[in-house]
Amino acid sequence: MSPFRISWKNIWSKPLNAALNILLIAFGTAILTVLLLASTQIEDKLTKNSKDIDLVVGAKGSPLQLILSSIYYIDFPTGNIPMNEAKKLMRNPFVKKAVPLALGDNYNGVRIVGTDSNYISLYGLKIQEGKFWKADMEATIGANVAHAQQLKVGDTFFGGHGLTEMNDQHKDHAYKVVGILTPQQNVTDNLILTGIGSVWRMHGDEHAEDTHDHDQEREYTSLLIQYRSPMAVAMFPMMVNQTTNMQAASPAQESTRLFSLIGVGVDTLQWFALLIMLIAAVSVFVNLYNSLKERRYDLAIMRTLGASKTKLFSLIILEGLILTVIGAIIGVAFGHGILHLIGTYQESSQAKMSGLIFIKEEFYLLGAGLMIGVLAAIIPAIQAYRSNISKILAEN
Repeated sequence: MSPFRISWKNIWSKPLNAALNILLIAFGTAILTVLLLASTQIEDKLTKNSKDIDLVVGAKGSPLQLILSSIYYIDFPTGNIPMNEAKKLMRNPFVKKAVPLALGDNYNGVRIVGTDSNYISLYGLKIQEGKFWKADMEATIGANVAHAQQLKVGDTFFGGHGLTEMNDQHKDHAYKVVGILTPQQNVTDNLILTGIGSVWRMHGDEHAEDTHDHDQEREYTSLLIQYRSPMAVAMFPMMVNQTTNMQAASPAQESTRLFSLIGVGVDTLQWFALLIMLIAAVSVFVNLYNSLKERRYDLAIMRTLGASKTKLFSLIILEGLILTVIGAIIGVAFGHGILHLIGTYQESSQAKMSGLIFIKEEFYLLGAGLMIGVLAAIIPAIQAYRSNISKILAEN
């Protein structure tokens, strides 16, 4: 009989003990898997969606709220800013590119973003089908939006006031889908893009194309800004915050702050998962140690039949490895399932998690399972190696 089959039979000679050990290892591994996948995906989304944006300018309020609403579209805007004042900032020598945003509407929970052609180059958008919006009430939609809302080029739809619900629909004006974006693997996959004039028209400005008479009244929600020179990093935000009624928020700083806040909870859960893994290791050790005491005579018989000390040592180590590897594999699979279930019930498409993503760091979890198995089995294995055959047989 092969060493693996012998170890397998020894493990399941006490199924409840084996199941408990596997369950403990699986539970700890599942928590670590969920945390690892979630933190990786959050960090990836934060990086991808803000990588070419140096600053966001908007109404006074929470800088983090401004970033979340204008880049990640998972919060309410801090307010609006006068278009005339915003245009002065857009012409500032420190500014290389400024992209205006007009928010406030949705379609079945999907954000409708009013902007201009600079948004296309900012995110490197490409068309999969149709074309980019040009005239008012034309819309180019993200790939995920087209799939989830069953929209195609030529379809029309009505927007609703607000950012999450369709209680107050603007049925006087219908958007027409003129294009579908190529999947970008960023926030734009989940947006409906249109001209700023469309958003103004939806909110009562019937003369949105007139860019002169109504400038004093028109507003943007925020500006996405790219700097022209490194000097702007120190000078421009301070100028905006101190000399205007607007605020400037750095995506890099606020994203770091957000991730550090999330990290506090993540670190706590990680320590909890590691504690469970430690308990699992102790449980495996106790199980193997007690099993060894009960099987001393069987092991001595094996020695008399020709089994070497090394073979006995390897059998015990193999038992520890089998227990922990099975637990680790189940835990990783369970972790993916939990995260996918969480993602299914997430309301925000922008922050949606997926359990179908696999990362190389998960191999470290499997490696940790192997290490736990070896460490838990090493003392019982050494005892099996050093066992005195004559004494054991004489006692029995």
